[in-house]
Amino acid sequence: MDIPRIDISPFLTGGAVAKRLVADAVAACCRDLGFLVIAGHGLDADGLRNAFTLTRDFMDLPKAVKDRWHPTGPAKQRGYHGFATRSLASTMDREAPPDLRETVFLGPVDDHQAHFAHLPAAVAAYWPNTIPTEPPGTDTALIALYRDFERLSDTLLGIFALALDLPEDYFFAKIDRHFSILSCHHYPALAATPKPGQLRTGAHTDFGAMTILAMTDGLGGLEVRMPDGEWRGVLAAPGELVVNLGDMMARWTNARWTSTLHRVANPAKLADARSRRQSIGYFMHPNFDTRIECLPTCLDPGEKPRYAPITAGEHIAMKIAKSHSV
Repeated sequence: MDIPRIDISPFLTGGAVAKRLVADAVAACCRDLGFLVIAGHGLDADGLRNAFTLTRDFMDLPKAVKDRWHPTGPAKQRGYHGFATRSLASTMDREAPPDLRETVFLGPVDDHQAHFAHLPAAVAAYWPNTIPTEPPGTDTALIALYRDFERLSDTLLGIFALALDLPEDYFFAKIDRHFSILSCHHYPALAATPKPGQLRTGAHTDFGAMTILAMTDGLGGLEVRMPDGEWRGVLAAPGELVVNLGDMMARWTNARWTSTLHRVANPAKLADARSRRQSIGYFMHPNFDTRIECLPTCLDPGEKPRYAPITAGEHIAMKIAKSHSV
């Protein structure tokens, strides 16, 4: 099995039949693998390139400068986090060394704090952003990219809804106050030998409903564990994006759709300058108070849900707490 590639442009421009064909193709990917590569998505290519350039230049700044944008509030997914300070593999309930990357995180651009004021646990989910302003224009570029990914995620959730035999707008009322995360990851060439088992990003599944990922070239990249247990490399061509499901979608679909284990591998030659790479991912988290429970089309007569209901906020908080800073 290879990672399927799907042109979703007919869903954006076509009628009911074209939408159904795209939805059916996506449904097969979600059921069998939980990963796909999409083209024809309409994301602004110039805006994406600009964001990659500016965040790359930001990562080249001295650490003392970058640390000015390290968050001081309760939200762990805001601002700059330094190299090897977080461990995603630890979210799989095992001890794991920190990941060999550094990151800038953005949370929601819209301010929903007042709406969720009655839920103290929502404070961190809607905490204000800490966005770098060096190089000049970085903050503006990242906010614009967040908006582009936000629109694309709406489209993909419409496709997902049809793929699950639900109305196209089924998820929209559940995402109008979402707390999705934009993550700008930088994987530098390595100056020191990794610890045993230490990777650029340790093997993990994603937390939310889905992830949309853009990436640059570089030796040592994204790998997906295929159904036969083999690790397969994934590289999106220019104009393509990687999409994968997260744990929340697996819960929603009663495990009919797959949240797949993946990692970012180390390059064979650690110090090779060609191994420097970047990725920018949009991690779709619905409204904080959305109940994640078995969808009506994912339960056969007499079948019981595999997962107890949980809110989106509770689910994400549980996962983030495990990706402890070190």
